[in-house]
Amino acid sequence: MPTVLVIEDERDLAELVAFHLEKEGYSCVLAEDGSLGLAEARRLRPDLILLDLMLPGMMGTEVCRILKGAEQTSGIPIIVLTAKGEEIDRVVGFEMGADDYVVKPFSTRELMLRVRAVLRRSTEQGAKSANISVGGLFIDTEGHRVEVAGEEVTLTSTEFKLLMNLAERIGRVQSRELLLQNVWGYSYVGDTRTVDTHMTRLRTKLGSAGEMIKTVRGFGYKLEEG
Repeated sequence: MPTVLVIEDERDLAELVAFHLEKEGYSCVLAEDGSLGLAEARRLRPDLILLDLMLPGMMGTEVCRILKGAEQTSGIPIIVLTAKGEEIDRVVGFEMGADDYVVKPFSTRELMLRVRAVLRRSTEQGAKSANISVGGLFIDTEGHRVEVAGEEVTLTSTEFKLLMNLAERIGRVQSRELLLQNVWGYSYVGDTRTVDTHMTRLRTKLGSAGEMIKTVRGFGYKLEEG
C-alpha cells in the first residue's frame, strides 16, 4: 500500500484529502506545518508527498528544496498544493524540484488522477534496470544517478525523467506536448514553456553533455550523440 504524506495546515482540507486517498487505497499521514512535514518525510520516506506552499514555520518551497537536495529523499515525488496560480509561482515550484502542481481550489477527482499518474511514473521509473551510456553521459536508471565524464550530477526527479525520456529515444524528436504528457503523466493544459524551463536547467547541469540535447525549432527536443 503506497504511503502519501500530506503537508497541509488547513486541517479540514487535509482531512478531506486524506479521506479520498484512503478511499483510493493509499495509507495517509498528515503534517500541519513545514518543520513537522520535513521530519515526517525523513522518517517515513513516503511514496509521495502532497505539499502546500504557504505553511507556518517553514515555507513549502523550502521543504521541497531541502528534500530534493538530500540523497535519501530526492527521489520522493512531490505534488505542490497551493492557492497561487500565476505562471511565476508554477515555475518556482518546478525549479524547487516539484513533480506536479495543483492550484486551489481543486476537485478531489483531479487530485486523485494526478496522484495516480505521479505514482505510476515513479513505479515505472523504478522498474527500469538497464543503464544508458551516450558519449560522456552515463545514466544509472535503477539508482537514479547521472554522471558526466565520470563526475556525478545531481538532478531533480523531474529533470531525471526528462533526461530518461530523451535517452530512451536517442535521435528521435520528442514534442513539448509529448514530454509534458510522459513526464507529468497527464494531458497538461497550460504553457509548454514549462518544458523549456526544465530543459534549460537540465542542459546547464549536464555541462558539456548538455550539448547533446538538441532543440528542434517549433517542435521539441532530442538527444543526439556528437
